[in-house]
Amino acid sequence: MKYKIFIVFDKTKNSLKIKSLLEKKIQSTSLSKAEVIIVIGGDGFMLQTLKRFYKFKKFFYGINSGNYGFLMNKFSNKNFVKNLTNSKLVQIHPLKMVVKTKNNQIKKSIAINEISIFRQSKQTSVITVLNGKSTIIKKLISDGVLISTPAGSTAYNLSVHGPILSLDSKKIAITPISPFRPRRWKGKVISEKSKLYIKNLDIDKRPISAVADNFEVRNAKIIRIEKSNKINFDLLYDKNNSLHKKIKIEQSRKETL
Repeated sequence: MKYKIFIVFDKTKNSLKIKSLLEKKIQSTSLSKAEVIIVIGGDGFMLQTLKRFYKFKKFFYGINSGNYGFLMNKFSNKNFVKNLTNSKLVQIHPLKMVVKTKNNQIKKSIAINEISIFRQSKQTSVITVLNGKSTIIKKLISDGVLISTPAGSTAYNLSVHGPILSLDSKKIAITPISPFRPRRWKGKVISEKSKLYIKNLDIDKRPISAVADNFEVRNAKIIRIEKSNKINFDLLYDKNNSLHKKIKIEQSRKETL
């Protein structure tokens, strides 16, 4: 085995089965000594694990035991050692979110897939979106808006009809969620160097929440979003099933009912 391994897994029956099979093939070590963290689970578990362990500066190799597993590799008991040894590196950077709440508290988090701004009550949200001092949209009345990375553009962003971004596009997607006014606004693709500001225009009557992947801040007043160049995630993918290839497949996929 080329790498020293540390295994992280969720508690599903399928994950425990894969873990058991792996332990017959490889000998795991401690986190401090490991070079690669094997993550057994689904995309949600991978996102949690990346945020939990990225400061250790390790490589991450995901094995899908969930449903779709876009960020993961397909498990092959026969070829696992070969696949890991020949895996290719993909480095991604998250978005950084800083939220000032209605009570002027400051909350921070990072997002690997997307930052979601949602209405917090039965009434639609009313927000403005700025890129620095430039206005992207002055007044958006909607259920919310998504700010998506290329890696996350095939997730929730795609479900709300946002664009799929190539991993090396150096872009960020802004996609409205059920826009009411302007009804036909489809969003915008902007540079990853952008510094976004999302402001709630009716804090008392129309509260909003900001969610960085799975970290939620309620009663948001101002949300600042930008790419974090100081944080990077080193993901390993099977040679013939890279994240670049998965995104290209989604870009060319035709939906059938």
